[in-house]
Amino acid sequence: MDNFTDIIQDNGIVGAGGAGFPTHVKLNTKADTVIVNGAECEPLLRVDQQLMAVRAKDLLEGLSMIMEQVSAKEGVIALKKHYAEADAAISGLLDKYKNIRIFHLGEFYPAGDEQVLVYEVTGRIVPEGGIPIAVGAVVDNVETVLNIYDAVKGGKPVTDSYVTLTGCVKQKKTVKVPIGITVKEALALAGGPTVDDYAVINGGPMMGRIVRDNDLITKTTKGLIVLPADHSLIVSLTKPLDNMMKLARSACMHCSLCTEVCPRNLLGHRIEPNKMIRFASYQSFCDSSITPMNAYLCCGCRLCEYACVMDLQPWKLHNAFKSQMGAAGIKNELHDQPEHANPFREYRRYPVKKLIARLGITAYDEPAPLEECRKNFGKVTILLKQHVGAPASPVVNAGDTVKKGDVVARMNEGQLGASYHASISGKVVSTDNGQIVIEK
Repeated sequence: MDNFTDIIQDNGIVGAGGAGFPTHVKLNTKADTVIVNGAECEPLLRVDQQLMAVRAKDLLEGLSMIMEQVSAKEGVIALKKHYAEADAAISGLLDKYKNIRIFHLGEFYPAGDEQVLVYEVTGRIVPEGGIPIAVGAVVDNVETVLNIYDAVKGGKPVTDSYVTLTGCVKQKKTVKVPIGITVKEALALAGGPTVDDYAVINGGPMMGRIVRDNDLITKTTKGLIVLPADHSLIVSLTKPLDNMMKLARSACMHCSLCTEVCPRNLLGHRIEPNKMIRFASYQSFCDSSITPMNAYLCCGCRLCEYACVMDLQPWKLHNAFKSQMGAAGIKNELHDQPEHANPFREYRRYPVKKLIARLGITAYDEPAPLEECRKNFGKVTILLKQHVGAPASPVVNAGDTVKKGDVVARMNEGQLGASYHASISGKVVSTDNGQIVIEK
């Protein structure tokens, strides 16, 4: 397809979840398999399963476009069988699309980790520190594929994001909101928090991060979870690394339960949280084959914490090692490709229901229906760095009038990044401090 990646680049499409890797770069390749990640394995989030149900045809069309672009022989939509409406909607259209099939994922976390997903669907193991294209696969999530369809078919840039609003809110729901509104404004669409002292997690309960009311919705925001400030999950996320390391010194039993459930270890990668956490007790890993560099192989899923009977957090130590090595310019040098996965992998995958109970969020695991957002917002603040890559540069000035969808910032030549577009119509108020403010 002519200019396919140019269209994607011009319309500011990045991965609509996770790190938000610029999609025009990812699809400038050749692969034999394209996988649509519909796992939505983070508890409480609902966006992708709902979009698959209401936009099944557009999803299949978008997948077909990507397959043509990368010369793929097969397209796979990977989702969980209990996403019944999505499964039925897609299945009812599949006979019109050659070489596209559905793959039903098991009820385990993190089925949506892209390396786990590739193994589940294809049986191929992505090398340590690698990405799916290393084994001939491309993975995009549901909303990303739909954004591609909207850009190619309708010339629509990314100006909004679908967000699940859940937890301690009056009305759990999923809504499409303009990029650049505040967390507080988004939560108001769900009636606001139901508790006075609360914290908000941007993303899922496992890999999300705590945000403030005045933080902004970005291209990668998929969920906002409101919890009481003293909830165990909030306590876990805010526990200082030093405190955890002191606890590990006296409490770690060196039982290896954390490693036994580690999804990357189960694929054969050399990440062993039980050996990494030895550093707390001995200032050593007690194994000459393990160095701080092994922390680069951690995917940050946090299962190690929830397998630990002492509530220790090896993932925080991994993050600290990665941060220190990154600051020192030390890059990952571990790139082995395992010949086979752990033979007991099937029996060590962590059940989602068990995880929800372990997290203490069973009470919040309720439907969050997809609804239209009918509110007109009077102001947005668009950050010029919302994802992996370099910040974009403004192409508008204070005082300019813009319409929704107009380009307001572009990536710089030769840098990894994406363009940004006005998410409401109005006047540009400022372009300072790495952000563009637009008011009606």
